[in-house]
Amino acid sequence: MNLSLLVNAFCVYILSLALPVCAISDLELRSLIEFKKGIQDDPLGKVQTSWNLSGRSSDSNACPSWTGVLCDGVSGNVTGIVLDRLGLSGEVKFHTLIGLQKLMNFSISGNRFTGRVEPVLGTIPTLQHLDLSDNDFYGPIPARMNDLWGLNYLNLSVNKFEGGFPSGIRNLQQLKELDLHGNQLRGDIAVLLSELRNVEYVDLSYNKFYGGISISLENISSLANTVHHFNLSHNKLNGGFFKRESIELFRNLEVLDFGDNQISGELSPSLGSLPNLRVLRLGSNQLFGSIPVELLESSVLEELDLSGNGFTGSVLGINSTTLNVLNLSSNSLSGPLPTLVRSCVIMDLSSNMIRGDISIMEKWLPELQVLDLSSNKLSGNFPNLTSQFDRITTLTLRNNSLVGTLPLTLGSHPSLSLVDLSLNELSGPIPDSFFTSVTLTRLNLSGNKFSGPIPLPGSRASELLVQTPYTQMQYLDLSGNSLTGALPSDIGKLASLKLLNLARNGFSGQMPSALSKLDSLEYLDLSHNKFVGEIPDKLPSSLNAFNVSYNDLTGNVPGNLTRFPRSSFHPGNEKLIFPSGSSGPNSVPNQISDKGKHHGSKGNIRVAIILASIGAAAMIVFVLVAYHHAHHKEFSGRSGFSDQNTGRDVKFGRFSRPSLFKSQRDAQPPPTSLSFSTDHLLTSNSRALPGQTEFLTEAGEHVLPEGVAASSASLNPNVLDNHPATSGRKSSPGSPRFIEASEQPVLLDVYSPDRLAGELFFLDASLAFTAEELSRAPAEVLGRSSHGTLYKATLDSGHMLTVKWLRVGLVKHKKEFAREVKRIGSIRHPHIVPLQAYYWGPREQERLLLADYIRGDSLALHLYESTPRRYSPLSFSQRLKVGMEVARCLLYLHDRGLPHGNLKPTNIVLEGPDYNARLTDYGLHRLMTSAGIAEQILNLGALGYCAPELTSAVKPVPSFKGDVYALGVILMELLTRRSAGDIISGQSGAVDLTDWVRLCDHEGRRMDCIDRDISGGEEPSTAMDELLGISIRCILPVNERPNIRQVLDDLCSISV
Repeated sequence: MNLSLLVNAFCVYILSLALPVCAISDLELRSLIEFKKGIQDDPLGKVQTSWNLSGRSSDSNACPSWTGVLCDGVSGNVTGIVLDRLGLSGEVKFHTLIGLQKLMNFSISGNRFTGRVEPVLGTIPTLQHLDLSDNDFYGPIPARMNDLWGLNYLNLSVNKFEGGFPSGIRNLQQLKELDLHGNQLRGDIAVLLSELRNVEYVDLSYNKFYGGISISLENISSLANTVHHFNLSHNKLNGGFFKRESIELFRNLEVLDFGDNQISGELSPSLGSLPNLRVLRLGSNQLFGSIPVELLESSVLEELDLSGNGFTGSVLGINSTTLNVLNLSSNSLSGPLPTLVRSCVIMDLSSNMIRGDISIMEKWLPELQVLDLSSNKLSGNFPNLTSQFDRITTLTLRNNSLVGTLPLTLGSHPSLSLVDLSLNELSGPIPDSFFTSVTLTRLNLSGNKFSGPIPLPGSRASELLVQTPYTQMQYLDLSGNSLTGALPSDIGKLASLKLLNLARNGFSGQMPSALSKLDSLEYLDLSHNKFVGEIPDKLPSSLNAFNVSYNDLTGNVPGNLTRFPRSSFHPGNEKLIFPSGSSGPNSVPNQISDKGKHHGSKGNIRVAIILASIGAAAMIVFVLVAYHHAHHKEFSGRSGFSDQNTGRDVKFGRFSRPSLFKSQRDAQPPPTSLSFSTDHLLTSNSRALPGQTEFLTEAGEHVLPEGVAASSASLNPNVLDNHPATSGRKSSPGSPRFIEASEQPVLLDVYSPDRLAGELFFLDASLAFTAEELSRAPAEVLGRSSHGTLYKATLDSGHMLTVKWLRVGLVKHKKEFAREVKRIGSIRHPHIVPLQAYYWGPREQERLLLADYIRGDSLALHLYESTPRRYSPLSFSQRLKVGMEVARCLLYLHDRGLPHGNLKPTNIVLEGPDYNARLTDYGLHRLMTSAGIAEQILNLGALGYCAPELTSAVKPVPSFKGDVYALGVILMELLTRRSAGDIISGQSGAVDLTDWVRLCDHEGRRMDCIDRDISGGEEPSTAMDELLGISIRCILPVNERPNIRQVLDDLCSISV
């Protein structure tokens, strides 16, 4: 018996020797403790309190029960550190992890760790899962990361990593998920994608990767065969989309997101044939052509976003039975609404050119919950959809041409929370159902023709009030209608109201004291009505915006409202009394100086304008003398008395045909003391008619109207300085004046043996011509700017181009120039004139930009041409349309990270009978040296379009907010028909346009600002008033100035 026990004990002993010991090593413990020292803040106490050697059990070899520490169940080694979203901060010492040689999972996402990732991290061969996301790590990604052969999950997203991803990621054969989004990484996307092998999830969005995605089959096939989720959105990618043969390789692809890049070209129908593609997001690119029908008929696709591109054609039907989210907004789609919509839950077709009757909606299936058809050209009566769309939550049809009355039950949809039918022509009473809804939170019916009272239930509906106490309504905008009657006291029952806008109606009676019950109210506008009596006391202290001007209110202004400016009360309300010692703003000059402290710098600009005016006057005298001298020479040449003056440039009194690649070799740069600008593309035919004019501004901008071509005796940039003029007509003080053109160019061929020494690069693959063809194209001078000289060239095919010959010393070196010009050339928008090609010659003065020639005249010419006047004055709706189109162009540029940088009326061309605005000269600062940029900004400042923060900067660089400032000045010009450079005299002395408009606004004299051609001598309309307000906001100090998206939204909200 005893022998048996001894044998059993010996066997157990032998087995214990064979089994591994479950124990953590001292080296691992020391590594964890050293890692802990890098944690400086632990708000939850998860690490600092539990990672403690003194609290360990007596079995010192056991895996510690420390927060986030994982051990192997057999060996006891540390295999994981998981400290996600604990609010930890500090600088991680990655070298402390070297002792954890069995570490497989290191995850510290969602904290506030900082520091650089040390290369030593790549020496842990067992690491499989690495997640450093959502911290503040910075610097480059170490190349040793690619030595982690076993890594299958890598997430470095939402940090501050920069530089390129190190080459060699092809070594990570086990990698399945790669997430680098939300950093500042850059590099050629094609290089990185060609190295990926077997990856299923790729997210590189929100970085600065560049280059094209049209990668060869052999370089994309390894990734294409395995990837399920592919996100490259919000980078700087350009070039064409995947080709058909590449697309067909993505058989496992489920999510494709390439939105917010600069990808161009047409979409292949094969995208709709991918068997697993559920989500396709390509919004905010430069795609064009028709939308493939296959995408709208897919039996797999659930979400499709093609918004913000240049797609054309019509959408006849949406037959997909799986498509839940469809966004085709901000394209150029036309035709009627789709006849059939099957499964869409969210559909956005806004900001297109879709026209036709809105009643076609009645044929759609009832799945819709969110519908946006705003900013189209839809018409007809709004259909009764109550029984059909019972799931609708958001209905937006603003800015169309809908007419008639609304269905009385429209507000009774059980889930309806937002309705925006503003800027239409709807009429009749407002349906009661909007105010009995228990779900509606936002209602905007502004800018229509609704009449009658606000249908709030009265006292006789007390039972209804108990059941539906209006607790949901937060935003109510009924402005710009024809509503009448008293404002019901039941308005006080809209307890959640934050915005109430009833301006520009016919409300009368007293302001109800129940307004003081609206404790959440932030915005109240009752202006332009017929309210009488006193302003109620104790209006909510939450008010941030308040306006009761243009009424007949009397009595004292309540003390808690004196903080608002006088423009909140006046004009109108002549009998209102402000408390003595009121702090309400009274001093207009003080306000202007407070809001616009930059005007100290404007003194320099005014001096420059005055000096330029004197110089321009001197130039006119010089030109008249030169003209007399030229006539004498011309007569001598024709009479045969002198052949020295005609030479080869003048034959029989006619001008020779210049060669673009000839004569410029010896040309001198134009003088910089006086800069001209015809940087828009605006001439329409090659022959000048007698009596037609050239346009010259006070500040020295030179513009040729449509149909006028400057004489082309040679292409010396100084040719316009000697251009003869027969008369000059002065218009109003400070406004532009006109000088008649004198000659009619007839062009002959000139050849140059070395004209083809440079290189011609195309930015548009649809163009095809040679440098030789360009060199012999008839060339006509259109004008000159601070950038150089502009020509019109007609190719052998009849295709017309404008050629901008850049001034010597203006542009960067070839490599930088090529990179930037390609970026500018990738811009494609219906209202932006595209750059088509560029030429880089062997000599410094041979730098050319080629763009399409546009028939039309500049906005400057339309506004300021007076004698002789070839155009009718622009109507207000036309001026507003121009402003909106320019704002849309700027939004498109800004979304792509490109400021215009040189925005002024001469760079806005009005094309065709509808005067469609076309924007030119955008982004050219990216091609220039710092000296060239400074000169452009100085020129812009002298003309009055430069933001004050740029004029005062040591090294000014064009900015988004600078574009907004320039747009604000242009909006003022559209309203006033006064030039930005005008010096306007008044009671407060001489001021420029921006100061004058602000002064008139603060003194309640807006009528003085509006051009009589659109105001008719009467009080300006509400729309003009709103546009003036927008223009003033655009020139606020930079920290208060809105961005272009806000400006465009405000412009679109104006009802004409």
